[in-house]
Amino acid sequence: MGKETGFLELDRHDRTYADPKERLNHYKEFMVPLPEPDLKAQASRCMNCGIPHCHTGCPVNNIIPDWNHLVYEGDWQNALEVLHSTNNFPEFTGRICPAPCEAACTLNIIDQPVTIKSIECEIVDRGWREGWIAPQVPSQRTGKSVAVIGSGPAGMACAQQLARAGHSVTLFEKNDRVGGLLRYGIPDFKMEKHLINRRMKQMEAEGVEFRTSTEVGVKISVASLKDNFDAIVFSGGAEEPRRLDIPGAELPGVHVAMDFLRQQNKRNAGDDEIRAAPDGTISATGKHVIVIGGGDTGSDCVGTSNRQGAASVTQIEIMPKPPEHEDKAMTWPDWPLKLRTSSSHEEGVDRDWSVLTKRVVGDNAVQGLECIRIEWKDGKMVEIPGSEFTLQADLILLAMGFLGPRKQGLLDQAGVDLDQRGNVSANTEDYQTSDPKIFACGDMRRGQSLVVWAIREGRQCARSVDEMLMGTSELPR
Repeated sequence: MGKETGFLELDRHDRTYADPKERLNHYKEFMVPLPEPDLKAQASRCMNCGIPHCHTGCPVNNIIPDWNHLVYEGDWQNALEVLHSTNNFPEFTGRICPAPCEAACTLNIIDQPVTIKSIECEIVDRGWREGWIAPQVPSQRTGKSVAVIGSGPAGMACAQQLARAGHSVTLFEKNDRVGGLLRYGIPDFKMEKHLINRRMKQMEAEGVEFRTSTEVGVKISVASLKDNFDAIVFSGGAEEPRRLDIPGAELPGVHVAMDFLRQQNKRNAGDDEIRAAPDGTISATGKHVIVIGGGDTGSDCVGTSNRQGAASVTQIEIMPKPPEHEDKAMTWPDWPLKLRTSSSHEEGVDRDWSVLTKRVVGDNAVQGLECIRIEWKDGKMVEIPGSEFTLQADLILLAMGFLGPRKQGLLDQAGVDLDQRGNVSANTEDYQTSDPKIFACGDMRRGQSLVVWAIREGRQCARSVDEMLMGTSELPR
């Protein structure tokens, strides 16, 4: 714990943002960190609660009270060691995780949770600044080889753990750069990509070989990997987008959100327009943009559209508007359903709920979107007569979630069993698929989820692979 009376003496005080007028002019991160005295004070608020629910609220089971106390004491280097014992990439989660740990914090009962996410981020950022983070090269090699397919957070975590166990690890990525959705799905203003590059250098020094622009199932067969590696890990994403099934959805101007976000991230990386948008530029500049879907991806589309200079941005959601505040007695310490307003929303957007799309309007391109209001009765959607309306639109971005992993190529060739939702079937005990040589983790196994869940599954999967190869494992779960 921190200071015995810290939570009684101090209110929650968190990081702030740069002014929207300033931050809309660039794609850089705009979080303003707390100074060290404030961070130590906030860490002191971690109370001696009987059961620290933050442990279970966090998917990687971060040992949060321990590193909060170490920060309060000014022992940042040991705080970093404790943090890294459960999380390979806290600079990722400290920026883009929604912080279920804070929702589970005992002080959240009175809406004053400890600023866990901010403290976590500063611990690892300070570690990089001070030079405390170095490659962990294994003292000996096992002679075993593992192919990890998909370089998102699950694949990166799995590959790093296996390399540290002494195995020869090759990480395959179909895109031209490593990182999966961290690289091409998360906007730079939420997480700059030099953070991924820095971890790549560490992993290379630890023995991980990266093969980009190599799609397994297309450029290289699953059979050849089975012939040349002792184990294979499927750690790709749930990339099959949910599409809009209404008249006019095929019109030019209707695009999947990830295609839009990927293009901007590639431009930010220095790619010219031909490389960034080989199938044609998707631009919000001067357009009336409608984002369909109220989640994080939709929010990212809002922020990117405003930075591109959209004439207007409207975000619609089929579900009802969540309550402003959750019922703590009903939800705590679980993740609550409540209205969430992101930094992108604060930059400018019209939001609407309980809206069902009916038809995309336009001749040769999108001109509008016909909608109707709905209500939910006994779990069923009911249209409200006479509530039809039309939104002006030049660009419609579909951010309605994902249906699971792509089947073409990799999964078709592998022939592994799928579950009822179309994900690769594997349990969380050993992460082994129906093929004993193939393991699966992350979104490809569990479906669309959080970065922190991907890291957890990558770590646990690595231990299972190590146990299969060596008979026992010293890797943590």
